[in-house]
Amino acid sequence: MPPLATYQDFCIDATNAPALAEFWAPLLGWEAHPHDDGDACLRHGDQVMAWVNQVPEPVTVKNRLHLDINASSLDPALDSGAVIVDDTQPWTVLRDPDGQLFCVFVRDEPLERRRPFELVWDVTGGVDETRSLADWWAQVLGVQAQHLPEDSLLEDVPGSPFECFVFGAVPEPKTTKNRIHIDVTTDDLPGLLSAGAHRLRAKGDGGIEWDVLQDPAGNEFCAFTRD
Repeated sequence: MPPLATYQDFCIDATNAPALAEFWAPLLGWEAHPHDDGDACLRHGDQVMAWVNQVPEPVTVKNRLHLDINASSLDPALDSGAVIVDDTQPWTVLRDPDGQLFCVFVRDEPLERRRPFELVWDVTGGVDETRSLADWWAQVLGVQAQHLPEDSLLEDVPGSPFECFVFGAVPEPKTTKNRIHIDVTTDDLPGLLSAGAHRLRAKGDGGIEWDVLQDPAGNEFCAFTRD
């Protein structure tokens, strides 16, 4: 069965989008490009990899999606304004200058591989809920979910810079709009809706139109049609 959508890019909300783009660009190995409207983007060559969108509201809760990155040291993130939240795990949890949490995995081996290591979804509930959401996104993106004892993975998602998407269980419910979300491209918006996506609204900007959707767990994402 063909995928219902393909990965396009990801978006980060920020109270100072140009500044946060400058923070993330060197950590991800991309270039920051501020826009006249106050937003910014991260590019790899001519390709837009991520959008950083200006929003008025500050971070108030732990985000449901966060980035895990590989690095040879914590110093570049700390020197750019990140602060350590937890260093008791095999990875280090940090807070970026906008207040969002992310994780750094310090690697001894050379970092020729892609720097964005994982995009992590928090899923309210337990193993069943985590596997269900991973299976849903696997169906949408046309890959196979791998179910581990504590979480689920989607590896090698076509078009994605991440080594994998990770779905892990958390006890707390979703309470507010996610500050990180992915964008997808689709030829079958009705198919996405029939599969369990919920349509919030349609938006447009300069002739480009997209639909703001939620996955079955309430996580926002944007669907662009190819035409």
